[in-house]
Amino acid sequence: MSTVPGLLSLVLLLLTLRLQELVEACSCAPAHPQQAFCNSEIVIRAKIAGEKMVSPSNSSLSHFKMIQYEIKLVKMFKGFEKFKDIQYVYTPPYSSLCGVKLEANNKAQYLLSGRVWEDGRVMIGLCDFIEPWDNLSMSQKKSLNHRYEMGCDCRISRCYTLPCSTTAENECLWTDWLTDKSLNGHQAKHFACIKRTDGSCSWYRGGSPPEKEFMDISDP
Repeated sequence: MSTVPGLLSLVLLLLTLRLQELVEACSCAPAHPQQAFCNSEIVIRAKIAGEKMVSPSNSSLSHFKMIQYEIKLVKMFKGFEKFKDIQYVYTPPYSSLCGVKLEANNKAQYLLSGRVWEDGRVMIGLCDFIEPWDNLSMSQKKSLNHRYEMGCDCRISRCYTLPCSTTAENECLWTDWLTDKSLNGHQAKHFACIKRTDGSCSWYRGGSPPEKEFMDISDP
């Protein structure tokens, strides 16, 4: 007689875990590449040399597995004060937990951004700026060196519907959804929001130095 209640308990437990998985599915606020760069502690270009499943060194979290990607660092754009070299990055094993799946063939190069945990590990996830290197535009590749960092004091505001306008001098309107129906549109691929000498911010497209040429997109 105790088998039925036990079975019901197991079914309820499985349903609860499934519901929790759906509720806790990965959710990210859309971010312009510059915002993702500025919000990251580490930004690098790297090859993925291998992967394996590992357990955290903290025994209280031994049940929480992580994917460890072995990397070959090609270039570091941000994080010099924390690392001279990075050998591994870590991510959750499931996309529902914001885990990232990368090709570990030691051929493809990726732009990886992420944060540093207290134990010194570099963590990456779906909410970070992660792209195959060849998918980046030339302007994005150049902006990783200096331009994005020059605009980290600026604010990029998303505009989904009209009307929309800037509310402060240090703000740039991100209108890709209106113009391209995509958050990976023209502004994301080719522009950075840079601070001028007077403290205001404006969209800048690669070319001459930013103090000479700016492009405002205040009216989508």
